[in-house]
Amino acid sequence: MKPHTYQFLVGVFASMGSVLFGYDLGVIAGVIGSTSYAERFQATAAQNGAVVSLFTGGAFFGAMFAGPAGDYLGRRLTIMLGAVIFLIGGAVQTAAQHLNYLYGGRAIAGLGVGFLTMIIREIAHPSIRGRVTGLQQFMLGIGSFIAGWVSWGCFINLHDDAQWRVPLGIQLAPAVVLAALILFFPESPRWLVDHDRAEDGLKTLAQLHSNGDVNDSWVRAEFASIQETISFEHDHEAKSYFELFTNPSAFRRLFLACAIQAATQMTGVSAIQYFSVSIYAQIGISADNALKYQAINNILALIAQTLCMMLIDKFGRRPTLIIGNAFNCIMFTIVTILLAKFPPESDSGGTAGWGFIIMTWLYNISYSFACGPLSWIIPAEIFDTHTRSKGVSMATMVSFAFNTLIGQVTSIAVENVGWRYFVLFAVCNCTNAIFFYLVLPETKRIPLEQMSAVVFHKDAPWIVVGRRYQNYRAAAEAAEVQKGELEAKKEEINEV
Repeated sequence: MKPHTYQFLVGVFASMGSVLFGYDLGVIAGVIGSTSYAERFQATAAQNGAVVSLFTGGAFFGAMFAGPAGDYLGRRLTIMLGAVIFLIGGAVQTAAQHLNYLYGGRAIAGLGVGFLTMIIREIAHPSIRGRVTGLQQFMLGIGSFIAGWVSWGCFINLHDDAQWRVPLGIQLAPAVVLAALILFFPESPRWLVDHDRAEDGLKTLAQLHSNGDVNDSWVRAEFASIQETISFEHDHEAKSYFELFTNPSAFRRLFLACAIQAATQMTGVSAIQYFSVSIYAQIGISADNALKYQAINNILALIAQTLCMMLIDKFGRRPTLIIGNAFNCIMFTIVTILLAKFPPESDSGGTAGWGFIIMTWLYNISYSFACGPLSWIIPAEIFDTHTRSKGVSMATMVSFAFNTLIGQVTSIAVENVGWRYFVLFAVCNCTNAIFFYLVLPETKRIPLEQMSAVVFHKDAPWIVVGRRYQNYRAAAEAAEVQKGELEAKKEEINEV
């Protein structure tokens, strides 16, 4: 097997955690929307909100512990631990006899998913690293896609408790495979070198990149680079989270990364994903049709995510995110008007219903192309080596926190204020677009050195529009060019 093929397959297997995450996020709409669930538990809107939100609440703490666990146990054991925890939570959910079991199972499964959203990026050759890293978002979409069609199929074909137990039970199968086989895959070479197992790290690199040849030139060069990078990180990495708040450049990056994650959740995507049955019912669409249309929505999301991975380096981050949020605002404005003008009792669900469906599909395409992928891409690339690990973990925790908030309040809001709740998302998408227009710099293909010295320098203006920022950027880039030229001349003199 060619090394690149082997690396890609390992990446696919490692990213199965994202499939589980996407599946559990997608399947809950069918669970709480099923007639047998409603008959058994007689759950209130607040209780349904808790069933949904406790999953991402657990994931919040899983993300908190995943970094330290990965550093201490290694990537493989951390993934196996996450899979085992997820299996316990999934089993409790599937066998639930009372809502309290569902609460506990959802929280435990979420905790496991917090570990499982790790992906072994260190295994990939630079020529395919982008594809391997991009698997995380894409596999999450795959999980949602499977969940949508499983939920719809079980809803229309099953009529007892199996209507919601089978969709919950199916998620256990890939978790069993992941837990059973992960130890047969290679550990991260970077982790091995970092834990004084340099020889094992070299052998793993050779296994991944040169069919076991430890003398391969690229393997040797990469091995030396890993050792040098680890030594640098040990000397320069932030020793505590407190440093993210005391360093002006680091704080600006942290603020931007957390704001992106929070703003992404406030676009309304989780509300539609979790409560599609009750939301579609607001305009007179039946539960089985709501699940079917949401499953089609997941297909459109996968297509949009694929296009994003292909085109994002062409269009750039800043215009894509601004235009995406502005488009989302228009879609939610139309959706809100439709819900207000054509409630279920108006018996206008046919024409108005199709208008609502098409708007939500267009919104989901926009979200999946712009907001969703970029909420992970931008935080990963704006932090420097000194702050990346802790900064990205905090941004991820913010994402789960806002996801939990939306999961808890949506069902209550839809029941009590109806269409007025969706005004919130129209306004938030509008303010998101304005906010990113003012503060989000373009980071497409900018070298890390320039990211620190120019884009996020401590003296760089936070507002990135206007003449002041343009003048600063031009002067800073010119200074960097002069600095590079001087260093090149020094090297020439030293060589002579």
